[in-house]
Amino acid sequence: MSLNNSSLQDQIVAELTKSIAQFEPKAGRANIGTITKVTDGIATVSGLSQALMGEIVWFPLKTPGLVLNLKQDEVGIAVMGDYAHLKEGDEVQTSGKILSITASEALLGRIVNPLGQSIDGNGTIKHTPTAQEMLIEKIAPGVVQRSPVNTPLLTGITAIDSMTAIGRGQRELIIGDRNTGKTAIVIDTIINQAKENATNKQAKPVICIYVAIGQKQAKVAQIINKLEDHQALGQTIAVIASASDPAALQYLAPYAGVAIAEYFMERGQDVLIAYDDLSKHAWAYRQMSLILRRPSGREAYPGDIFYLHSRLLERSGKLNKELGEGSITALPIIETQAQDMSAYIPTNVISITDGQIYLESDLFYQGIRPAINVGLSVSRVGGAAQLKAMKQVAGKLRLDLAQYNELAAFAQFGSDLDPVSKAKIDRGQRLVEILKQPQYAPKTAGVEILQLWFATNGYLDDKPLENCSQLAEDFAQYVLSKDPQISKILSSKEGLDQKTIDSLKKLAGTFSI
Repeated sequence: MSLNNSSLQDQIVAELTKSIAQFEPKAGRANIGTITKVTDGIATVSGLSQALMGEIVWFPLKTPGLVLNLKQDEVGIAVMGDYAHLKEGDEVQTSGKILSITASEALLGRIVNPLGQSIDGNGTIKHTPTAQEMLIEKIAPGVVQRSPVNTPLLTGITAIDSMTAIGRGQRELIIGDRNTGKTAIVIDTIINQAKENATNKQAKPVICIYVAIGQKQAKVAQIINKLEDHQALGQTIAVIASASDPAALQYLAPYAGVAIAEYFMERGQDVLIAYDDLSKHAWAYRQMSLILRRPSGREAYPGDIFYLHSRLLERSGKLNKELGEGSITALPIIETQAQDMSAYIPTNVISITDGQIYLESDLFYQGIRPAINVGLSVSRVGGAAQLKAMKQVAGKLRLDLAQYNELAAFAQFGSDLDPVSKAKIDRGQRLVEILKQPQYAPKTAGVEILQLWFATNGYLDDKPLENCSQLAEDFAQYVLSKDPQISKILSSKEGLDQKTIDSLKKLAGTFSI
């Protein structure tokens, strides 16, 4: 019996000796901490002495978190998922990886969350071999890496393309009260890019990214359906953080969108990105900051609220020739309260962007849609990117409308007007009719230019007001059918020469008959 025990012990010792001899230690390090408090999607964790700002950490059940606060003895982490199961004492482990999103051409036509995960029910995204990990937070290109904005980005909306033109690489703010048509402008612009890409194969296509921040899921679903109905979803990427998502995901959504946009820009492509909307983005960041106990300032926003949006919007622009001449055009949306443009967040974003399109509730309810206030809307760089023919026909448009608004306000007191003033009011009323446009019906640049030329040259002055819009549309189609080559002239760098103007006058005379 003792002999058997002895041989068994020898066998065990031999096995242990063999295992020890074959053991190869692998270097590894894990920084593990414990949760001390969880409040509304923000976890306070102690023990993560080596955590990095912006690093991904893992909670139980593989729930990701983002490091936002670094203190001497604790770390503030935003939970990017369901936090109901987290409790005090749970372990948290660092990943050593700064937050990034995988971007590739496979994202086109897909709907993703700010972490790059598919939420459209069409399965996981199979990225192409060119896929790249794009950092969510990145320093914007410097002045030397950029080139001037000089290529138009046509929205298909006459009032915008004529008076507040947008160039590729520009940041144009869309601002106004609730339900004034801000999102409608963005959706029409995306639909117009799809039409431009389909009809003009020689031009560089524009890839569109729609970022929904804090919107209701029903509204987002309607937008996606409209894009699908107008064959625009195939070249669009939707990044969605709805109202039911945690504040952390709403905070990340626009940065994820611009990181994807940078993937395409670095490959020499033009990208249009819309942030709908940055007011809700600021609210989500305020909520997180207050829970993190960061010092609050005006309207309870944290002190770095300006930096929140400036570091986002500065990433838009046009790269120089050496870097491929790609561009990101940004259309941020801001919602005002009671038409107050002087509030904290609106003034911040106005000072960052290159102009704004201001939508007014009064105009909207009068049936003037898009409800653009000409006096408060401006594009600081779009004129340099505007088509020359458009600049020729719309050069006096803003002035004519300003004079009309002033005279119309005076005329409502019942004063008798001299013939010159009455003529200006009549012309202004017809221009307003021309600029009215239904939703989901963007126009080509040629149609816009011809309509404005017809109206600004007085051909509608003696026509009934209710017929003006249709007459201008019919004239544009009549000219394009009679002279198909005129489309190229209207979109050329030379613009309208005297020969083309004479030809238009001749066609206008024929059309009038």
